[in-house]
Amino acid sequence: MPWTLLGFFAVLLGAIYASVLWEMAVEWYTDDDMSHGFFVPVVAGWVIWEMRDQLRALTPQPSRWGLVLMAWGALQLFAGELGAEMFVTRTAFLVSLVGLILAIGGAPYVRALAFPLFLLLFMIRIPAIIFKQVTFPLQLFASQVAEGLLTLAGIPVLREGNILELASQRLSVVEACSGIRSLLSLSFLALVYAHFFDRKRWMRWALLAATAPIAVAANALRVAVTGIVSEINIEWSQGFYHTMEGFVMFAMAVAILLAVHQLINRIHRAWREPDDEPKPA
Repeated sequence: MPWTLLGFFAVLLGAIYASVLWEMAVEWYTDDDMSHGFFVPVVAGWVIWEMRDQLRALTPQPSRWGLVLMAWGALQLFAGELGAEMFVTRTAFLVSLVGLILAIGGAPYVRALAFPLFLLLFMIRIPAIIFKQVTFPLQLFASQVAEGLLTLAGIPVLREGNILELASQRLSVVEACSGIRSLLSLSFLALVYAHFFDRKRWMRWALLAATAPIAVAANALRVAVTGIVSEINIEWSQGFYHTMEGFVMFAMAVAILLAVHQLINRIHRAWREPDDEPKPA
């Protein structure tokens, strides 16, 4: 693999997309929903570093299709800049990056690097139109579950959409409380955890599938807890206390994810053991 050539074109690619990458970094710093973005390239880079012996053993098979992908990425960047669509310009960088690897290393390197390249998607914000369609149903679900839990706790509550009317105050389940932030972070964490702590590749996708119900349920519980503690002391539902509730619920979601991993492994072993037993002659 001509690593020097790859490094040269990688630097050139970074220079071309410098403004796009800078805008992403600023968003990671200013937007809590994307604060996990700082870890994505670091983790992807670490995964690639761990694969260095495997990559050295591959034989480069340069492909002209890589040039086609790089040209597509350039056109996508141009179209995204004209339309002021951040998702298009940011995914154009990934398209060009895959094209560069394909052009210099070929399909064997793209296949080997498929997982770390896939992880890089988590540093890009979901398109606004999809974000709106996802967050509002999550807000409604969280408010519905919170209403039920508050009623079970004996706290009078009246729900109107994503608004919870309590005796002492009105709680609004806004976009920041939809759970999309914890869902994205937990999904990324599930993939990374499965990669480092489980050799079964299918486990990555099994844990990724489990993150959605776990994150949504944990967020709904957080809203309910906020309503309960606000009836005790309204200050506990605001500021530092509200932020700490988020950390505690996310930690709980991580613990549940680890428990699900153990459960899946137990089921897998139980399913495999009968096949491993020697059959009578």
